[in-house]
Amino acid sequence: MDAEGIRLNKFLSEAGVCSRREADRQIENGQVRINGKIATMGQRVFPTDVVEYKEKEIFTKPKPVLLLFNKPKGIVCTAEKREKNNIVDYIHYPTRLYPVGRLDKDSRGLILMTNQGDLVNKIMRGRYGHEKEYIVRVEKPVTSDFIEEMKKGVYLSELKVTTRPCQVEKLSKFTFRIILTQGLNRQIRRMCQEFGYHVRDLQRVRIMNLLVDGIKEGEYREIQPEEYEKLNQLLGE
Repeated sequence: MDAEGIRLNKFLSEAGVCSRREADRQIENGQVRINGKIATMGQRVFPTDVVEYKEKEIFTKPKPVLLLFNKPKGIVCTAEKREKNNIVDYIHYPTRLYPVGRLDKDSRGLILMTNQGDLVNKIMRGRYGHEKEYIVRVEKPVTSDFIEEMKKGVYLSELKVTTRPCQVEKLSKFTFRIILTQGLNRQIRRMCQEFGYHVRDLQRVRIMNLLVDGIKEGEYREIQPEEYEKLNQLLGE
């Protein structure tokens, strides 16, 4: 932090407290104080300032952490402590982490956990077309018509939106691979539902250049330097 300071939401994000968007919400809710006074939106933090979040002092940026976690079914991608199956308590990592995006409770596979708010923001910008790959098993045979219609983009009646065209490939009688560049709520399940298919199993196997391969379900590993370098290239760093 230099003499000109940094914006408060960025300070909280870089300290691993939460994303910038969530920081703005917490500032608006009066949960953040600077030097004992309730902070305001857009306020800057200087090297001599004492910042408190929910009455706990926040210190400067901790060591960056990015984990690849193979989420089992039943774990909820939230830091909310009132959710007994929340992902943060399940991992029980010594540094405060939060998930990058979501993978719904009934799905399994790769999700990233980090204390880097800026990284979360960059990966979550779906308009840049960051790929996420899934293997999906459904309850009835996958037809060529189904695959072709999924590729084109599907109008989701519940959300009143049409999904982007995507890559879809049949793998077996009941399974297919799909690569998305957006992350609408329960998108794959809703897409299948529009064609009368019910998802029996949904596994995310890749986020950009990061693979779930080699990580046992319920376990995690830290990102490797070469993976991190490639990730930053894909993010335009």
